[in-house]
Amino acid sequence: MQVKVIGAGLAGCEAAWQLANRDIDVLLYEMKPKKMTPAHHSPDFAELVCSNSLRGDRLENAVGLLKEELRRLDSLILSCAEATRVEAGGCLAVDRGGFAKMVTEKVRSHPRITVIEEEVTQIPEGPVIIATGPLTSDALSKAIAEYFGETGYLHFFDAAAPLVTAESIDMDLAWWQSRYDRGTPDYVNCAMNREEYEAFWNALTTAEEAEVHGFEDKNVFEGCMPVEVMARRGFDTLRYGPLKPVGLTDPRTGKEPYAVVQLRQDNAAGSVFNLVGFQTHLKFGEQKRVFSMIPALKNAEFVRYGVMHQNTFLQSPKLLDKYYADRRNPMVAFAGQMTGVEGYVESTASGYLAAVAMAAKVQGRPLPEFPKTTAIGALGLYISDESVENFQPMNINFSIIAPLEQRIRKKAEKNLAISQRALTVIDALKESGV
Repeated sequence: MQVKVIGAGLAGCEAAWQLANRDIDVLLYEMKPKKMTPAHHSPDFAELVCSNSLRGDRLENAVGLLKEELRRLDSLILSCAEATRVEAGGCLAVDRGGFAKMVTEKVRSHPRITVIEEEVTQIPEGPVIIATGPLTSDALSKAIAEYFGETGYLHFFDAAAPLVTAESIDMDLAWWQSRYDRGTPDYVNCAMNREEYEAFWNALTTAEEAEVHGFEDKNVFEGCMPVEVMARRGFDTLRYGPLKPVGLTDPRTGKEPYAVVQLRQDNAAGSVFNLVGFQTHLKFGEQKRVFSMIPALKNAEFVRYGVMHQNTFLQSPKLLDKYYADRRNPMVAFAGQMTGVEGYVESTASGYLAAVAMAAKVQGRPLPEFPKTTAIGALGLYISDESVENFQPMNINFSIIAPLEQRIRKKAEKNLAISQRALTVIDALKESGV
C-alpha cells in the first residue's frame, strides 16, 4: 500500500517518517526548490520560518509534555531538534539550518520514502495526508477550498522576528541571564529605562508598515502578533508581554529594569540572535531605525528583517475528525497549522497522529486511541470539537487536557501530575505497538 503526503514541513516530514516506519511506501510531494514562497529561504525540508524555538521543555508546561510524548513515540522532528539544540534556558531551541538539513537527510535517505519535487494543484485520491501548512500555494489552496466548499477556510497572519549578529550587540549595555535564573543564562537582555522605553514606544507605534493586503489588527492571531500592533494596544502592553522585566536584574543597577528586550541564540555557532517576540511587518528601513533605539542594539547589524505573511487554516471542527481526517472521507487527512493547531510542536503532533491513524486504516488495524488525558489526543479532540463556535488556532495548553480527578492547589504540582498521568498512557500505547 502507498500513501501520498503533500508538503515537507514539520507535519509532513513527521507523517512521512511514521508511515514509512510502519512499512508503508510514501510519496512525499514538495514544491521547493522549484517554487518558493516569500517566507522560504532554504530548499531544505522542515524550514523554520519564524522563531527557532520549540518553546518550553519542562513537564510543568503543556508544550513540554507534548514534546515528551513525541520523544517517547520516536518522533523524527523531536530527535532532530535534540541533535541540533542550542542553549535557550528552559526552552528547546535549535540551529535552524542544521535542524532542517538533518530532517531533510533522514527523510530523503529512508528507503520507503520517495520525494517528488513538484507542486500539487489538486486534491489527490486517498490515502493522502495534506500537510502544506499556512503557506499553501494559491492553486492548492483553491483546490482545498473547492473540495470543502468556500466556508471551509479562514485566514490569519503570521510574522517572523528580525535577526542580528552577536558581535554587533553592545554587551556593555546588555547581559546574559534567563528569567528567574532558571537553567543556564542563555538570553541576552537589553534594558531600557522609562525615558528610553517611551521614546521607543512612540517611534514603534507611529512607524511605517509594509503593505500587507487585507491586514487588520483583528485578523492577527494573538500568539504571533506583530510587536507594533501589540504596542498600539497601550503604553504598558509590551511591558507585560515580550518586554516584561520580571525575573531579571540589570547588573549595572542591581535592580529590575523598566523594560527588557531579550535576544535568543539562533544558530549553533552563536553568531546570530533573534529578537524574542519581535514579529513585525514594519518596512525594513523602519525596523532598522526603530529597533536600533534599543540601547544595546544601537549599532545592531540586521542579517534578516522581520517579515509578515498570510496563514490559512481550516474550519476544522466542521470538517475533520480527531485523527485530522475528512469526516466524509477518512482516507483524506490533513496535518499541521492548516488544521488549526498552532506551533511547531503542535504541527508535529498532528502529523504524527494523522500518520499513525492512516497507517492503521490502510493496514486494516484498529485505530489508535489517544485520550484527552494526553496532549496529542487533546489537540486532536480540540480541532474536531463541533461545539466550538468561534474556532481559532490553538497552542497546546492544560485547559484542553482532561483535568485531574483529585484537586491539587499548587499549579506547578498539578501540571506535573497531569503530565505524569499522560506519560503513563503514552508508555502503554507505545508498549501496545501503536
